[in-house]
Amino acid sequence: MPYRTHVGLSRRAIFARDGWRCAYCRGPAQTIDHVFPRSRGGMHAWENVVAACAKCNHTKGDKTPAELGWRLHGGVPAAPKGQAWRVLGHRLPDPRWADWLDIPMPEAEAAA
Repeated sequence: MPYRTHVGLSRRAIFARDGWRCAYCRGPAQTIDHVFPRSRGGMHAWENVVAACAKCNHTKGDKTPAELGWRLHGGVPAAPKGQAWRVLGHRLPDPRWADWLDIPMPEAEAAA
């Protein structure tokens, strides 16, 4: 069966990779943030983009987390890996599949 070798970068896929949580404060994420700001030469790539809440994104502005003394709770961002990502991409799986898939499930849907 053919499958994708990489997952395309999209807003929804970033939220899914980061578990719909802010990479800085772990609150609910509403925006995406470039860890190393694009205004300073940062790339729009999996390794430089994280989910963020509006407050953290606004506070961070065009600074790096290190300049603010912040850390990324999920570690260094990376492209998603695993069979589920190749098959499903950013689509939400049925919550009943949670025990067999290696991707985070949003709390609201996992409880359904």
